[in-house]
This record gives sequence, C-alpha cells and structure tokens, in this order.
Amino acid sequence: MVRKVSTHRARATTGAAAEGLSPPPSRSGPRNSEEPRGPAVIAATPSAAPSRAAPQHSFPPPRANYAAIDLGTNNCRLLIARPDEEGFVVVDAFSRIVRLGEGLAATGRLSEAAIDRAISALSVCAAKLRRRRVTLARSVATEACRRAANGNEFVRRVYDETGIKLDIITAREEARLAVLGSHSLLEEGDGPAMIFDIGGGSTELVLLDTASESPRILDWHSAPWGVVSLSESIAGTSAEDPATRAGAYREMRERVADALSSFAPRLPGGQSLRMLGTSGTVTTLASVHLDLARYDRSSIDGLVLSTDTLRDIAERLAGMSLGERAALACIGPERADLVVAGCAILEGIMDVWPANRLSVADRGIREGILRSLMHGSASLPVTASRAVPSNAQSAA
Repeated sequence: MVRKVSTHRARATTGAAAEGLSPPPSRSGPRNSEEPRGPAVIAATPSAAPSRAAPQHSFPPPRANYAAIDLGTNNCRLLIARPDEEGFVVVDAFSRIVRLGEGLAATGRLSEAAIDRAISALSVCAAKLRRRRVTLARSVATEACRRAANGNEFVRRVYDETGIKLDIITAREEARLAVLGSHSLLEEGDGPAMIFDIGGGSTELVLLDTASESPRILDWHSAPWGVVSLSESIAGTSAEDPATRAGAYREMRERVADALSSFAPRLPGGQSLRMLGTSGTVTTLASVHLDLARYDRSSIDGLVLSTDTLRDIAERLAGMSLGERAALACIGPERADLVVAGCAILEGIMDVWPANRLSVADRGIREGILRSLMHGSASLPVTASRAVPSNAQSAA
C-alpha cells in the first residue's frame, strides 16, 4: 500500500529566545552537489505555548537566512532557509557521507581519515554559510562525538579550521529535535504514535501523545545501534555465501531486539498505532519500493507504506549480495554495506511497535533546529520522567 499525505500544517507559534551558535566561518572547502534544485517550502509545525517566564519574540525578518548543520555518525548535512508565512523556504542545502564513526567501535576514537572527511564537508558548509549571509545557525554533532574519547578535541579542530562551533548534543536532545522537525507528517488519528530516527551510531525512538494540538512526548529510548555501529559489530552481511548473509542478518535482528527489550514493556498496545520514520534507512527503502532511478525528495517525504511492504523489502535486501545492492540506483556503492543493518533495526522497531503503516519523512534534526531558531526554541510538552526535555540544549 502506498499513500501520499499532505505535508502542510499550521504555522508555528513563537516561543522562548532562539538558540544558536556558529561564528563567521573562516575558510571554504571543495564544491559538492546540493540537495534541492530550487526553493522548497517546508511547512511549520505547531509548537507548545511558551512558558510565562519566556520572553516573547516576533516572527524573524522575512529575508533573514538561518542554518542548521547535523553532523552524524555517517552523514554531514546542512540546511539553510528563510522564514515564510507557511513555515520556511529552503534556499540551500548540502549532504555528504563522511562516515565519521568509522572504526569507532574498535578504537573508541575518531580516526584521522574520518576527521579529515568530516572537516572537508564542514568546510563546504562554512562556505555556504558565508555566501548565504546566514544570520543565525546551530551546528550539532551526535553519537560519534558523544562516544569518541577525542570528540571534544575534534570539535576544537573543526572550530579552528572552519569557524563552525559544533554542539555535541545528548541523545535526548537529538530525539527532541527529530520529533520537532518531522511530527507534522504523522498520520491523523487518535491512537498512540511513535517517531523513530535510525542514525549511524544510535537509534532514537519517541512515544507521543497527539490528542492535543501540540504533541506531548510521553517516553523515549536511545538504542546503542545505528547503521554504522551495527555493521561494524557484526560481519557477514556482504559475504558471497547466502547462508552467511542470512546468519549475519539474524544476529543483527537479535542484537536489536535485545537493545529494545527494556523499552518494549513500556509501550502501549492497541489497534490504531501510528508510526513515522525519519532516517536514511526508511527513505532508501521507500526509494527501492518506488524503483526510483535517482532519489526524489518530493516523492518520498510524506509517503505512507504498509509495514508488510517494508518487511518484504528489508528481507530482500538482506538476502542480496553486496554487488546486487550496490547496483540498485537508489542505494549505490556508498550505502550498499550499511543498508542491511538499517533493515535489521527497522524490523526490530516494527516488532515492538506493530503498526500497519509507516509514514516516511525526509526531514528531522535540521528542520527541528531551524524551527527552534526561527520561532524561539520551539518546544514539545513532556509528561514522563524519561521523556525528552522540553527546553533546547543551549549552544556550546
């Protein structure tokens, strides 16, 4: 089953003072392709009413450019946008696979090669920030930098060489931003809802109550496995022998099930479960389903697929050889060795949250950052002790 849902919601309300970082970048880097080929409008999401103590701020100047950088374990992604009455208009974007977390599980450190790749990509981002005259930006780093013994050293080097000041955020803040940036794509309904983000080094799952105008975060969980860390932990998914590949996939599924075992008992049951995924895994599987010759965000963002369809695709990809996966246009050689781990994580999530359908989002942390900057630390109400805090982590 395939269905496309509307991506437009009401304009966000203003909230507490905007957070930001990113002093003027100091140097540029190599040129690379950009995501959009023209301006794209992203609808804003409703935010919670600001606290009484929070100062009120008017909507930002319409020509101001804001930026969000998300440096993950696998990707470096930039989004530059300006406020619009319907949300914001994307004016520039950039994405590059850098594999910052490559080898981290074995050494506990970011390798020099991975650092060089990340700084090269961030140099491109710095040039774009300068060229687009960005007014305010926030740049965050996630699981790889949280785990690495030299994470803070890497952050200092990035600042020295690019002028970009990275904020190593917590897993809770990562989950909050992903929800803030994507929850408008959840299917309408009264049943419980979950949003998940399969990253390179970890996977965040957030349970939401959407009964009110603004969703409330009820509970959350961060699993210590992402597509890079799980791929490096369990070998065999790219073996020539089909039986070896099948055995490695089973082991991945077991590893994920164990990581989610403490969260599963806290989840509600029911017949009207809703689910939204924001990650390269779900957008890649959606592209495979549509048999796209090249990635097309407009076809993917807001797509709704049956979970049975997604399981079939996951099992098919897990059974393929590395060459067969690489030959698929929407996977290619850069993702062919990681997509199987993403499939195992996705199936594990669907095991503990047996919804019939999954909404696909090509949006998340960067969009959450932009809404926080533009609308004053946009927040989500919290009703559980383990839930994501409603206040944004301040910039380093």
